Amino acid sequence: MAGSDTTPFLSQADDPEDGPVPGTPGLPGSMGNAKSGEPEIPDREGLQRITGLSPARSALIVAVLCYINLLNYMDRFTVAGVLPDIEQFFDIGDSSSGLIQTVFISSYMVLAPVFGYLGDRYNRKYLMCGGIAFWSLVTLGSSFIPRERFWLLLLTRGLVGVGEASYSTIAPTLIADLFVADQRSRMLSVFYFAIPVGSGLGYIAGSKVKDVAGDWHWALRVTPGLGVVAVLLLFLVVREPPRGAVERHSDSPPLNPTSWWADLRALARNPSFTLSSLGFTAVAFVTGSLALWAPAFLLRSRVVLGETPPCLPGDSCSSSDSLIFGLITCLTGVLGVGLGVEISRRLRRSNPRADPLVCAAGLLGSAPFLFLSLACARGSIVATYIFIFIGETLLSMNWAIVADILLYVVIPTRRSTAEAFQIVLSHLLGDAGSPYLIGLGSCPRRGPRTTASW
Repeated sequence: MAGSDTTPFLSQADDPEDGPVPGTPGLPGSMGNAKSGEPEIPDREGLQRITGLSPARSALIVAVLCYINLLNYMDRFTVAGVLPDIEQFFDIGDSSSGLIQTVFISSYMVLAPVFGYLGDRYNRKYLMCGGIAFWSLVTLGSSFIPRERFWLLLLTRGLVGVGEASYSTIAPTLIADLFVADQRSRMLSVFYFAIPVGSGLGYIAGSKVKDVAGDWHWALRVTPGLGVVAVLLLFLVVREPPRGAVERHSDSPPLNPTSWWADLRALARNPSFTLSSLGFTAVAFVTGSLALWAPAFLLRSRVVLGETPPCLPGDSCSSSDSLIFGLITCLTGVLGVGLGVEISRRLRRSNPRADPLVCAAGLLGSAPFLFLSLACARGSIVATYIFIFIGETLLSMNWAIVADILLYVVIPTRRSTAEAFQIVLSHLLGDAGSPYLIGLGSCPRRGPRTTASW
């Protein structure tokens, strides 16, 4: 396929050395091309026969995975919702608080290949159960750290990466083994709705729980209880579907796992995977810094404009910006993911390059609006919010499409590994460093807490 001039860019299949390849013309899940005809797609009864799961059970499994994905991102951004209070409690600056996200992302990035390897070879359900249970325990423990032990907060946030790595590398591959073609795209869009919605709920829950309890520590005690519910749902509802069965002809041999190094070599030779991962890295760089610093930036903009007083030692930082930014993140995520998937689906009929083109348009189109949001912050908070809304909507168009690209250009026995290394690349060059770099650049320009230049 790779050598054919009719093969769409970013629709090339993975190395087929060990069996039939998803995405190959004639196989379910393929985008195909004009010369190959329409791909063969199992009907509802065919999917049930192949997976051993009824359509209702498959949909319920996706619902459970969506709940956990939402919880995953809710926990990640609860910290951002109470970041000014954390800075005040531990008496740290922007560079140190930027490390909170950097340490978490670095741990998540290192552990992702481990769970990617395990996810391609062992029971995915039990791997997720163990990871989420550990994550819930560590998150709860992080809420009891005394003010003189900031290093311990960094350590616990790093350990949280265990649970998130166990889930993020595995869950999309379960969806890929339950659905094909447009069904898969729709289910992935539902799954990735949980990223912006969960992120927004993290800001909202963090700020509102802090306000109700009068203590930011309680914001970190919400998601562990919900994590216990997630483990129970995984154990009781989710069943392990056969890997790649929905994408094989009945007379095709099963796909057998190859060595880890063989997987890496095949992925490195897959231009569709590598280029889409590099593009997604740019998205991660922007969203990582925006997610951590936007509420604090908006609060400080209000201080500069004289709309709110600066945070004083011993007082809780009072601002509605975490709540508003959280709502914007929820709305733009739902709008952006849905818009991206629908535009791509319609354009795909006439242009086989629709997926990467929509992703590129969303990423490039967001840049001027995010720049304008920064430029307007000293003059109008309302204008800043409007430009953030547009910019985040365009960025969110990438989430589900990039995931779909990975699933149709990588064979089933390598998908968890591919997910893991896409995570490593996007975080290593993306949001692992961007929050810290923004905080590091901010420190020399900040005045004392009691002044407007704070």
